[in-house]
Amino acid sequence: MLFRQLDPLTAFRFHVEVDGLLFAGFTEVSGLSVEIETETYQEGGVNNAVHQLPKSVKYQNIVLKQGILFSDQMWTWIQEVMEGKIKKRNGRILLLGPNRIPAWYWLFLDAYPVKWTASDLKATGNEIFMETLELSHSGLEKSSSAMAIASALLP
Repeated sequence: MLFRQLDPLTAFRFHVEVDGLLFAGFTEVSGLSVEIETETYQEGGVNNAVHQLPKSVKYQNIVLKQGILFSDQMWTWIQEVMEGKIKKRNGRILLLGPNRIPAWYWLFLDAYPVKWTASDLKATGNEIFMETLELSHSGLEKSSSAMAIASALLP
């Protein structure tokens, strides 16, 4: 029998993988969002209700933030896109449990960078210099790592 955690998971233990490799140590990930657009349909003869029918799915861009490192992985990827060499990559955002084993993950598909920004430089401050990479993608899939492991073990 699998142990099921009853306490909510914390949002500060996560990793980001791109093409199966740990991409960088990010301080923040945002944009895990799916919106289903609907259109209204008024059925003839039914005056007390309007039907909401699903129309299309929209995904928000994934935004990755990190303190700038000596590695230029993020800059190299956006530089390639600026040069017209668009290499779409798949990745995962893994939410880790208290034992640091992935509990859930979101798979993002066919991603490529569409925006890079950096912190302002200020001689009067002492903040960490941050860089932000925004990724466009074709979809999200959510899965439980525990379920994936369990199904792999079952005959």
